[in-house]
Parts: sequence; structure tokens; C-alpha cells
Amino acid sequence: MAPLLTIGEFSRMTHLSVKALRHYHDMGVLEPAAIDPFTGYRSYDATQVVPAQVIRRLRDLGMPLDSIRSVLIAPDLETRNREIAAHLGQMERQLAQTQASVAGLRALLAGPAVRPAIEYRKIPAVTALAVAQVVSAADLATWGSDAFGALSDALAKPGVAPAGASGPFGALFPGDFFELERSEITAFVPVGSPPGGFGPLEGPLDGQVRLLEIPAVEAAIAVHEGPLDDIDRTYGALGTVVAERAIGVEGPIREYYLIGFPETEDESKHRTEVAWPVFLTQ
Repeated sequence: MAPLLTIGEFSRMTHLSVKALRHYHDMGVLEPAAIDPFTGYRSYDATQVVPAQVIRRLRDLGMPLDSIRSVLIAPDLETRNREIAAHLGQMERQLAQTQASVAGLRALLAGPAVRPAIEYRKIPAVTALAVAQVVSAADLATWGSDAFGALSDALAKPGVAPAGASGPFGALFPGDFFELERSEITAFVPVGSPPGGFGPLEGPLDGQVRLLEIPAVEAAIAVHEGPLDDIDRTYGALGTVVAERAIGVEGPIREYYLIGFPETEDESKHRTEVAWPVFLTQ
């Protein structure tokens, strides 16, 4: 029988601190081979060195301990690789976000942005398929993808909308979403009314998708070009004009996704219309 290793020896062999080893034991990620019932001292054996080194590398990649546990207890190679691939995908998304933030910061440091063209118009009321839910800022991207997917599925159902009647997808953002980073967001897609009205389609459709009237609004409007990561620059420019003219009114800010991922994966070609509610004098 191979001799057991003290926690100090095991630490030196794996480059995991004693504190980390104790924590991994407490979290059920790496159990010692033996624990002295009188002293509580932990002992390990040599077969645990490789799993410990795997844990160290996965932690270096920022993988949560719950995911590491799933990797270590995976019943087969396919399951293990799926867990690791999911985390690598998350890392790639975080890297893309970091790169976008760096690019945005460099643009800000390069000088003030050119103020976008701003127009003023009244947006008429429309009947729309909509999904509304309280969402936190951290979950917005994932929720939005799911919500617009549900709307697309509902829109494709026979009898929901006349051919070619839908407008661009949009979303309503109440002011407290930006202030509190959490509020009820409404994702929607306008639809025309079929001959004879919607009839039995009124009310909930599939899950959270329902028919909703998006009210008319007078708005100051600017088009944001590029990814949504730096749409705050367009918000800032548009809000400045509204404040300077003292025409702002209460109500959610709207985003209309004129060109997005359904049209192209190239985010530099994305176009988002931002509509800020205002009072327009005649």
C-alpha cells in the first residue's frame, strides 16, 4: 500500500495551498484519502495528484467549484468535455465583452464622439406580440435572446400576423432599470391585425408571449451604429439634447433593432434606433 501524504507534502506536489485544499475538501471537490479521527489531520495519496492539478488549472481558468465538481465526477468523457466546453464558451463571451469595453474606452479617450443625427417624430400606437418580465442588468442579454426567440416563434404561427405586417423588434426600458439595474422590461414585435381581428388569439399565446398595445409616443430619436456594448454613448448624446431643450417627459426609453443578429453576425453593421420620450410643440 502506498504511503499517505501529509497535507503539506500534497500542497508542495500540487502547488495548491493548504488553505485551498481545506476549502476544496469542505466544498466536496477534493476529498482527502484519510482523516485522522482524533486530530482531524488530512492525508492524501499519490493518485490524487493529477486530479488536484486539474482542479488548479480549471480554477486558473475561472471555473466555478460546482462546475469543477461536475467535471471530476463526470461518468464519461463526453459529459466531462461538455462541462469544460460550456465554461470555455463563457470565457470567450467574457473575452469579447472585455475587448468591446477596451475598444469603447479607447474611443472615449480619443475625444468626444460626433453627436449623432437626431430627429423628432411621433411613433404611432401599434398592436404587438410582447414578453414582459422583471430583469436585472446582469441578465439582460440572456433574457433578451430568449424573449426575442419566443417572439419569433410566436410570430411564425399561422394566423398571428398578416404576411409582411410585422415591424422591427423593440424593447421598452423604464427609467428605474438604469437607476436600480433592475425593472420590468418589455420586448415586443409589432404585428398587423388580421382580417376580422385576432379573435381567440387575444391574451396569452405561448407561455409569456401575449398581445399588447404599445402606446403612441413623441420621441427624440437617434440611430446607434455598431454593437450594443457602447450604446450608452448614443444615450448620452441623445439625453444631452433632450436636457438642453428641456423637452423630456416621463416614460420608458425605446430601442428598435433595425439590424441585429437575425440579419448579420457582424456587430459593426448593427443599427439600433433609440427613442427618448419628449414633448413636441406644434
